[in-house]
Amino acid sequence: MLKRHLPMAGHTRGNRLPITCELKCGNACSHEAPNTSGNTHFRDVANAAISRRAALGLGGGLAAAVVVGATALQKAPEAVAANGFHPTGGGKLPFEAIAPVERTVDTVTVPAGYDWAPIIRWGDPLFDDSPEFDLENQTGASQAKQFGYNSDYLDVFSDGGNDRTGFLVNSHEYTNENIMFSPEYLKSNPKDVIEAAIEAHGLSIVDLRRGGKGQKWEYVRGGRRNRRITGSTLFTVDGPAAGADLLKTKDDTTGTKVLGTLNNCAGGTTPWGTVLSGEENFNQYFVGTGAEAERRIGITPGPSSRRWETVDPRFNLNNEGYANEANRFGWIVEIDPEDPTSTPVKHTALGRFKHEAGTAVISRDGHAVVYSGDDERNDYAYKFVSRQKYRKGDKKHNMTLLTEGTLYVAQFNGNSPESEIDGSGDVPSDGDFDGWGRWIPLVKNDKSLVPGFTVEEVLVNTRLAADTVNATAMDRPEDFETNPVTGKVYMALTNNSQRAAGGLHEANPIPGNRDGHVIEMIERRGDHTAERFNWNILFLAGDPGQDGNHAYFDGVPLDQVSPISCPDNLAFDSEGNLWVSTDGQPGTIGYCDALHKVTLEGRDRGLVEQFLAVPADAETCGPVIHDQDNSVFVAVQHPGEGGAWGAHTSYFPDFVPEGPLKGDKVAVPRPAIVQVYSTTGNNGR
Repeated sequence: MLKRHLPMAGHTRGNRLPITCELKCGNACSHEAPNTSGNTHFRDVANAAISRRAALGLGGGLAAAVVVGATALQKAPEAVAANGFHPTGGGKLPFEAIAPVERTVDTVTVPAGYDWAPIIRWGDPLFDDSPEFDLENQTGASQAKQFGYNSDYLDVFSDGGNDRTGFLVNSHEYTNENIMFSPEYLKSNPKDVIEAAIEAHGLSIVDLRRGGKGQKWEYVRGGRRNRRITGSTLFTVDGPAAGADLLKTKDDTTGTKVLGTLNNCAGGTTPWGTVLSGEENFNQYFVGTGAEAERRIGITPGPSSRRWETVDPRFNLNNEGYANEANRFGWIVEIDPEDPTSTPVKHTALGRFKHEAGTAVISRDGHAVVYSGDDERNDYAYKFVSRQKYRKGDKKHNMTLLTEGTLYVAQFNGNSPESEIDGSGDVPSDGDFDGWGRWIPLVKNDKSLVPGFTVEEVLVNTRLAADTVNATAMDRPEDFETNPVTGKVYMALTNNSQRAAGGLHEANPIPGNRDGHVIEMIERRGDHTAERFNWNILFLAGDPGQDGNHAYFDGVPLDQVSPISCPDNLAFDSEGNLWVSTDGQPGTIGYCDALHKVTLEGRDRGLVEQFLAVPADAETCGPVIHDQDNSVFVAVQHPGEGGAWGAHTSYFPDFVPEGPLKGDKVAVPRPAIVQVYSTTGNNGR
């Protein structure tokens, strides 16, 4: 029987669930942050900017100050640029912001004029020969043919020119065996439990159909694109580190073939129609040897929390021939959802760390650019620029773009002399309160640019290389997204409540960044390949009713914003509004996690409005905004995670607490994909 050790019990802030800390990231916050380099923290730079803004009372003027250095950026549409976005849900999805929802409410809460429905749930059969869902008889073989667990990244596509058919792609981050299996099954079938968990990881591609535009989607069992990619699927490896000794094992002496993908978190859809997925907290699956490179990525000696090493020797790095197995995880993977026979790829050119995202955009001169955060306290933000250029309509060529190019890590700087950032709160003499940054190259094509590191060492041990060049330590950089209207880049920083108090001063009295923030980055000349950028804080999250001195929303009065904490995933609608989903609000401000719309331009810049809330214990993941189709989609991850078998805290989405354990509706919580749709048919303002 699996036994969970919960070192975060009694140490989590507010109502954060210790079991979530254990399963999601291996109790990362209970350990010393892997980054002990002493590099500059972004918070140290940002504190001065925020305090100066508050002192000057300049609110939203930051946007204008920053854009001076980026006048070549594409202009927003005239209706937006002239007077700002319409308040309270402008665009194609008008809504009245909902009130925050108490953390124990077990349903999806949506605004008036909207309803919701699940599209697909954990365990739903994907293929004609898939077994029906049966909680009391789960194996690796059955789970490999069913929808996976704990949905995260999501995208939903309609087939070109067709409003009735489409497909979705969804990643499955991790498993919670304590509410997936009965105690009896855990005890009597340990091998089946582990094999089912391995197959419940990865991704699912699922065909969809509906009656017409604006209507509800349903999934197609036996669809032509339906596919499961799991912890045992064959991947190829490309890029400068492919074939390196650091990637070779006794099972793969070429260093070019890997079984499986693990802890797939956020990702992105490429302009050429493939999907990128980031392997995030992969460290928790391995038993380490105690090596420094392992420590820097969070791999420790001793039994793993997952115990997969008891079934498959490759998960114990001490076993002969498997010392490099963990080096084969922590990459951006690329999948062609249109071809279920294709072999997915792990791209070494984009570096190895805890990838939270893989957001691809084409630069003005045709290079593919991918932004990605390393989701760990005090780690870094990265960018990759392809060597080759995008060719419209040439998918085969475009699928080679991430094989070679330049990998960068970000360094943030303030605009004022260091001597004036003294903690007094005085406005610097130049009156500025923004900042600038640079992208430091680590690898260019097949050459290392980090002294003392080979190209393979930079790409496999990217964190160590970034430490060397003095990258800026961030507060858990998670999702990156680029605004389709303005070209600006946005990054969610979820939180870092353990930020040392010694770094605080009068100008920034926050004792740790509990609630997180979102920053806006503007590449010089509007060029995504640029090596310089400007930055500003869009908002410091929080509940103004609880800690109004800390929350900041670019000058918007605090009584006009919805409370928000722990920003995680980002998305945009067709008009350039930012949508932010959260991961951790129950433990910081006491409300269910949620999805919020944030206005970015005009007089309402910084206005946060809550659109929905997910059920008890759940996290809001993978938001997709189809505003021109009156729909919003979210992945509801880990509902009811605080419960136990027979004492569940959620029964989402089946809601049959006294129901069966086999078949279409079962009496346990099930991660699921949800569509929120308009009930009024409103296609405009």
